Amino acid sequence: MKLSVRMAALLVSATLAGAACAPSTSDNSASGEDEKTGTLRVWLFQEVNNQPKEQVVESVIDDFEKTHEGTEVSVEYIPVETRAQRIKAAFNDPESAPDVIEYGNTDTAGYVKDGGLADVTAEFDAWDEGKDADPTARQSVTVDGKVYGAPFFVGVRALYYRTDVFEELGLEVPETQAELISTAKQIREEKPDLYGLAVGGAYTYGAMPFIWANGGELATGKGTSFASAIDSAAAQKGIEAYTSLFGDDNCPAEKCASFTGNDTVTAFASGTAAMAIGGDFSHQAIEAGEVKGKYAVVPLPGVEADTIAPAFAGGNNIGVLKSTSHRTLAVDLMQQLASKKTQGELFDAMGFLPTYADVRDEAAAKDSFVEPFVQTLAADTKFVPASPAWAEIDASQVLPTMFQEIVSGKNDVAGAAGDAADKMDASFASAG
Repeated sequence: MKLSVRMAALLVSATLAGAACAPSTSDNSASGEDEKTGTLRVWLFQEVNNQPKEQVVESVIDDFEKTHEGTEVSVEYIPVETRAQRIKAAFNDPESAPDVIEYGNTDTAGYVKDGGLADVTAEFDAWDEGKDADPTARQSVTVDGKVYGAPFFVGVRALYYRTDVFEELGLEVPETQAELISTAKQIREEKPDLYGLAVGGAYTYGAMPFIWANGGELATGKGTSFASAIDSAAAQKGIEAYTSLFGDDNCPAEKCASFTGNDTVTAFASGTAAMAIGGDFSHQAIEAGEVKGKYAVVPLPGVEADTIAPAFAGGNNIGVLKSTSHRTLAVDLMQQLASKKTQGELFDAMGFLPTYADVRDEAAAKDSFVEPFVQTLAADTKFVPASPAWAEIDASQVLPTMFQEIVSGKNDVAGAAGDAADKMDASFASAG
């Protein structure tokens, strides 16, 4: 199975969080050294429940050290929320920088612009398993035709819904975006103690499928030249659809305007929402909640019946810093961490979706929960603009501000979208 490659102007994720601000750097040039022994320093992201991830990584490190005599690997888990500051410091001080890092795939363009990541195109092309990485995953580590890492996992969102509520009210699973909105409002009317569909004014990646399903785009362009498209007629139609879900008839604006993606998943897991747009990475949290055994997952429907709304394909990558003095070892470890074996083990341990289609198929065969996310990946995926400006746009909360102005009544769709477009264009211009 291959993924959609309609992404010429776009690049991602997840993950749950937005992209970090791209750090400015003073001296991050390659060291020119390639030591074959010594200590490799690795920074990986700290997860909510990190122990299963640590166990998988420890196994990889043990094998790596056994096959690389005279080499030790030191792993540090850093908080996702403060990664911008940590990586900025690393780019500015190669002496204390790690050799290998995990990074969000929305960070790729910014990190490349700042010269922090090593170009590993030759090694990636020579890597047998690299040839099996799906096109979307490869694109997430590619800038201007060069590869700057290896895909680590991919994350997409789908529709979680309460099977008990649907059965009680005699509801059918929505097959179109219009049915999704009307079903959410019907649930709220009949069960006013529930949100029909939990939505969030600060949930950018939950809103994007509505924009894309209606034919809109975040921006158009390529390379270093982008222009905002968030104020186009098609994008405004999607914005209007999403913001129509904020109100007393579904998810009250006074509460839901400030909701993030995590807040909407928490609302569903706690039993206060009948539906939510959540990721494959949300599964563990929902399983630990009040709705365990009372929910199912389907792809988020598109505008037309029998279509799936394009999903934001989040996820993380593993990269080698340009400043490393252990390039060969670092690239080898990158490949081991991003290998099919490791990705399969991380799926079992953490629920992270593999970036290889064959490994995903194996995961889906083991756990039917995975299938809606695999279907979503196969149908279509979209990305944020492949510009270092995206970090500034995301950190400045341009899109959440747009949504929140609309649902609070401070601005209409056209006005708020126009303001957002102006801000995005200013960021694109300043990024060069």
